Amino acid sequence: MAFESLSNRLNDTFRKWTKRDRINEKQLEELLAEVRSSLLDADVALSVIDDFSKTIYDQALGQKILSSLNANEALMKIIYDALVELLGPSSFEFEWPNSQKKIFMLVGLQGSGKTTSAAKLAYLLKKSGKKPLLVGADTQRPAAKEQLRILAKSIDVDFFTNDEETSALKIVNEALKNFKASDNNALIVDTAGRLHVDEELMNEVVDLSKVLKADEILLSVDAMSGQDVIHTASAFKARLDITGLVVTKFDSDAKGGAVLSVKALTKVPVKLVGTGEKVEDVDVFYPDRMANRIIGMGDLM
Repeated sequence: MAFESLSNRLNDTFRKWTKRDRINEKQLEELLAEVRSSLLDADVALSVIDDFSKTIYDQALGQKILSSLNANEALMKIIYDALVELLGPSSFEFEWPNSQKKIFMLVGLQGSGKTTSAAKLAYLLKKSGKKPLLVGADTQRPAAKEQLRILAKSIDVDFFTNDEETSALKIVNEALKNFKASDNNALIVDTAGRLHVDEELMNEVVDLSKVLKADEILLSVDAMSGQDVIHTASAFKARLDITGLVVTKFDSDAKGGAVLSVKALTKVPVKLVGTGEKVEDVDVFYPDRMANRIIGMGDLM
């Protein structure tokens, strides 16, 4: 699972330090040096590490916890809060009136798990009582429409595309008309990806976003891609109002550092994580729970 090696390292570090009731400034600096080393090994961006360390240091001094009784517990709380802030917020909303219709747009590079992510989102929405309509608007990858059709059938949700149409804009316009006239209350559009960010890809998704006026534009990224997650998120954020990330392969042994960095550097929070290959293998991302897991000090929290 992502963050596992980081969690193990931080766990070992904190267990040493939480045995001390009192901590002085020099010891705080030594602790932060170990934390910095763990974050660097996990591939967290250096600027994010610097800001994170400064936040903890300043708050520890500002709250005057050093040399006080149970300083270790107070310091752990500061570190926990800083991690939650770094990872959050999580604002994915599944509840809305049945009379209201919401539109979701999935974007991302080819191979990032975008099409499967669209189906996983449909699964979660159906599970919460919504009636989603999946739309295959990826006209670049030959198998994309058929893949989404099969996934939609596997979870028994409605599906729409036009197999003869090569214009994603026309497919989306047709889908919108069907959606407005139907009893579906969630429209999920799978768009085309490329092997890399290019002008053609960006122009297409920008045009689609203008037509859809989506409530959520979710960027699908692969946890195994490391720092490329940050570059991809930055590129899409520059052209689209990205509301969140769907991180795939979160069950892998990815270091996870880039996921830690992406919200701080792009202001795009993680909202969903794929935890396996099946459509059902998906979770809402809760920053507080993840921070707890990374620190590995649940009882103390």
